[in-house]
Amino acid sequence: MRRWILGARPRTLPAAIVPVLVGTAVVAGSGIVWWRAVAALIVALALQVATNYSNDLSDGVHGIDGEQRVGPIRLVGSGLASADEVRLAMLAAFAVAGVAGLTLATAVTPWLLVVGAVSIMAGWFYTGGSRPYGYLGLGEAFVFIFFGLVATVGSAYVHQGEVPNVAWPAAVAVGLLSCALLAINNLRDREGDAASGKRTLAVRLGDRRARILYVFFLDGALVVGSLCALSRPWAALVLVAGLLAGPAVQRVLGGADGSELIEVLGLTGRVQMLAGALLAVGLVLSS
Repeated sequence: MRRWILGARPRTLPAAIVPVLVGTAVVAGSGIVWWRAVAALIVALALQVATNYSNDLSDGVHGIDGEQRVGPIRLVGSGLASADEVRLAMLAAFAVAGVAGLTLATAVTPWLLVVGAVSIMAGWFYTGGSRPYGYLGLGEAFVFIFFGLVATVGSAYVHQGEVPNVAWPAAVAVGLLSCALLAINNLRDREGDAASGKRTLAVRLGDRRARILYVFFLDGALVVGSLCALSRPWAALVLVAGLLAGPAVQRVLGGADGSELIEVLGLTGRVQMLAGALLAVGLVLSS
């Protein structure tokens, strides 16, 4: 069991939790339907885990995860699980997301089935298929759209069937936080990805510009999140997360590499959770 938990990459799960937390907080003043919030969280977590297993499977099959790889455990690449076992785990996670999504669609609108289907396809083709877009430098665009805009706005919509205006800057902030998490992950793997032909955005930009992009994502998320204060004043609390983001930025710009970036990845996940929690609290207090 432990191998499957580690293979699910727990440090990436804030990317699924934060958009649901923030999206639910957006509608705190108009009425939260708690079972729908839980269902939305199950969908987000299951899609994140399924995408992680898909990435593990694809990288392992293509020989990208070698002995030189640093970071979280790779099930296929390390031989801890066969490709068929990981494929089954991936499909099971997608199935959980599908069932929870179907439950929400039945209660809210059938259009959620379309959103869910597109999200599942996007999760698979991230590193699956003959031309995975995650290998083409489009991973950040994927997480911004699906773990930022879609997940946050969708989590707000399922409660009352409408989206308050403040949901949009909140969703952009959440998306940028997810981009920062992926950017630091890809920066850590840049040399290995380049050697194996995986053209992530970090590989395409090069080391220095990839580090600057990470800072843009992380700091940009806090700035955009603070714009929610224009209509919900307490949302400015999100800026307090800068106290934790500062050391991460300093280490990345200072040239942290290899195993050091594993620590920065964990720190970035904590920034993501703290910023999401503070933004959610601010949105609720101002509702």
